[in-house]
Amino acid sequence: MASASVIDFGPLEGALPEGALILEPDRMAGYRFDRANDPDAGTPRAVVRATSTPDVQAAVRFAGEHGLAIVTRGAGTGLSGGATAVDGCLVISTERMRGIEVDPHTRTAVVEPGLLNAEVKAAVAEHGLWYPPDPSSYEICSIGGNVATNAGGLCCAKYGVTTDYVLGLTVVLADGTAVELGGPRLKDVAGLSLTKLFVGSEGTLGIVTRIVLRLLPAPHPPATLVASFASLDDACRTVLDITRRLRPAMLELMDGVTIAAVEDLTHMGLDRSAAAILVMQSDESGDAAAREIETMSGACEANGATECYFTTDPEEGEAFVAARRMAIPALEGHGSLLLEDVGVPLTRLGDLVLGIAEIAAARDVRIAVIAHAADGNTHPLLVLDPTDTDQHRRAHTAYGEIMELAVSLGGTITGEHGVGRLKQPWLGHCVGDDVLALNRRIKDALDPRGLLNPGTMFEI
Repeated sequence: MASASVIDFGPLEGALPEGALILEPDRMAGYRFDRANDPDAGTPRAVVRATSTPDVQAAVRFAGEHGLAIVTRGAGTGLSGGATAVDGCLVISTERMRGIEVDPHTRTAVVEPGLLNAEVKAAVAEHGLWYPPDPSSYEICSIGGNVATNAGGLCCAKYGVTTDYVLGLTVVLADGTAVELGGPRLKDVAGLSLTKLFVGSEGTLGIVTRIVLRLLPAPHPPATLVASFASLDDACRTVLDITRRLRPAMLELMDGVTIAAVEDLTHMGLDRSAAAILVMQSDESGDAAAREIETMSGACEANGATECYFTTDPEEGEAFVAARRMAIPALEGHGSLLLEDVGVPLTRLGDLVLGIAEIAAARDVRIAVIAHAADGNTHPLLVLDPTDTDQHRRAHTAYGEIMELAVSLGGTITGEHGVGRLKQPWLGHCVGDDVLALNRRIKDALDPRGLLNPGTMFEI
């Protein structure tokens, strides 16, 4: 890495469009953190707001010449610290790379990484098409960030996650070379599956500057079922009963802590006495949707649901989905958050959720749980008082214990947020020493100087 010696940024500025290079400390401050708010975030030496693949290439080559670490960021909404700056780094922001071209005949879109997930959805909807991956933060997160972490969302149990819709990528490598991987073909097995290698690599192997996305025909308007339960165990049993019989378009869980926080914010009449609420949807048509809703409501009633509410009104259904999406903002109103996204096999979902409750009690920490229940991906949210240092210590202990619990249940330390910096110490425990070493060999082959996003996923 570069020392604190003076670097002449004039050549880089000359290679970039006017205003693309930021050197002023006050303007760079907003590029230090992502949404994880890592307290150990460093201060960048410069920020490049790229507008094209050649801009990114120029920045990467300049960084290589001067030994500068490179941290890539999109919208800065990541939750694991993957876009946290390190001292003296060059931040490359893709926020201004916002092009999109939709081809309705091949059902593909060529997208630049700075476009927001919601903007992609809106653009393809004009052609009667749909881009399924939908993180709760879809209105503010970028497609580039989604690719970096292989983001999922509320409908991924039925429709898959980001990697299932990435057909091709343009990637700038650590030496500044731009490579074209994959393309607008639904079937392509020529060579190693390098496109998939870069999806989820969190900026450690290269910088994505262009994405070819697979699209689907627009789905039918969903029917929505909401059920309340007196115990988490009842809700988790219901999830298993539903998923062994069908693949719902959505099956989301909110625990009692989350319900109370969302109700405080929305005042929409959620059942505060419930230990859990399940929000379910079917997007099948006609009789098929009716059969799915009947199956789901039957499972809810068989497992002691205290209330079931069904609607085919799209706006009313979307209000319940919006309540689920509001969980993180609602809980942020009660303190700072330490976020997890551990996942387990579906049969261990109940063990995970109940185990998290036990950890919360043992460590005297408030932990809310939301979950993409149909695929076992849970989001424990540790709510902290920023002024209580002892609580922070207990919470960080609980944070590690939750990851260890997930791994002990055959699960993972991250289902969709990425390893980032926050979870890097637990990666070896999750994947094993041999697999971690293989990851490291791939990283060293593509980035031998370790300039790309150091500290994310791999130790510096």
